[in-house]
Amino acid sequence: MDGALHPHDILRWYLEAGVDETIGETPVDRYAVSSRAREQQQRPASAPPPDPVPDRHHAPPASAAVAASAIVGTAAHIAAGCSSLAELRVALEGFDGLALKRAAASTVFADGNPEAAVMCIGEAPGQEEDRQGRPFVGASGKLLDRMLNSIGLDRDTAYITNVVPWRPPANRKPGPDEVAVCLPFLSRHIELVDPQMLVLFGGAAASALLAKAEGINRLRGRWFEYNSPGLPRPVPVLATFHPAYLLRTPEAKRDAWRDLLMVRKKLDGGGR
Repeated sequence: MDGALHPHDILRWYLEAGVDETIGETPVDRYAVSSRAREQQQRPASAPPPDPVPDRHHAPPASAAVAASAIVGTAAHIAAGCSSLAELRVALEGFDGLALKRAAASTVFADGNPEAAVMCIGEAPGQEEDRQGRPFVGASGKLLDRMLNSIGLDRDTAYITNVVPWRPPANRKPGPDEVAVCLPFLSRHIELVDPQMLVLFGGAAASALLAKAEGINRLRGRWFEYNSPGLPRPVPVLATFHPAYLLRTPEAKRDAWRDLLMVRKKLDGGGR
């Protein structure tokens, strides 16, 4: 994701700013905690504990799972009803099943040529993408353009989108539940474009679409197949490093170049 900071850099910044204690994201009523502790100390040992009071901040795991499943089901139903990219875009812009969307400025749908043979998929928009409403337009987007140019492609001959169309706050990594909700929209997106091949940039995109637990270092440089009920045939898939990672790790560019050459070879009709 464009502009994402490494966790070590964030931690170093906090330490230099004088932060020496971590606090959870959910507020805690310390007075209530102290009161309950005093009651427990004063209660006779033989007295049974009172019935627990439901925590309004944390739903029971089973209820949370049911709620998440319902949202994914709603997303799948909406996505399946879209018969064109224009309808899918409107559906995404009107979808309100993720808090992530309410924190973003834009729904970053796609860029490039939907008739292109190659569909490129990244992780999620960064700050500049959220501002402009287009994927890969920040620093990593400029590198992506150079990567595509190196094998004779550009935004007129490739199609570009992300797994998650809304920028996570502070450019954090999208959570598994957020990816699960967005995946039906992405699957329908792929079906409507019907590309000749998919190129997945980064581990998040590879994990989401290949449903494999391995990291990007093990998945990159290998051809897989993507299947979906709305596709006329399986689509070849190649995973490689995300441009944002390459900006932080220039030594990985050599392997990324090898991956791009595999894309070029397959476009030219040369084997797996």
